[in-house]
Amino acid sequence: MSRSFAPRRSVAAVEEGLALAPKFDSQGLLPVITTDAASGEVLMHGYMNDAALLETLKTGRACYWSRSRQSLWRKGETSGLVQTVREMRIDDDQDALWLKVDVGGAGASCHVGYRSCFYRSVPSGQDMDKPLQLKQEETSKLFDPAEVYGEGDSPTKL
Repeated sequence: MSRSFAPRRSVAAVEEGLALAPKFDSQGLLPVITTDAASGEVLMHGYMNDAALLETLKTGRACYWSRSRQSLWRKGETSGLVQTVREMRIDDDQDALWLKVDVGGAGASCHVGYRSCFYRSVPSGQDMDKPLQLKQEETSKLFDPAEVYGEGDSPTKL
């Protein structure tokens, strides 16, 4: 762990103190929820390791850890959809982050082309004996992923 982060000495220090002492999980990751700074709309969920967190703090641009590529993921490096961090918050026990960002380029944060990665909802009241269905909430893409990333070159792997 980086010397920039405080040691986790006590619950009181972590929960009430002013020193940044993040609690990374067993894979060295911290979950991150990212929202639009102006609207509050949830844009995406990702992860940071200590290097991604430090880079985000140093540059003011969101940097995540890509679990599928096992490398730093500098949001917008390929797409131009850079997330400029306006505010970063950490939860009470310092094991989750919340970024409030401005999004550059087309204003999208989802590699599929939608503004938000949360472009579908899960309706309640469905027949649980059948495969559950999603409802499309965002209906138009802000960019063409094939033009940005190339055909068949999605940043996400199944």
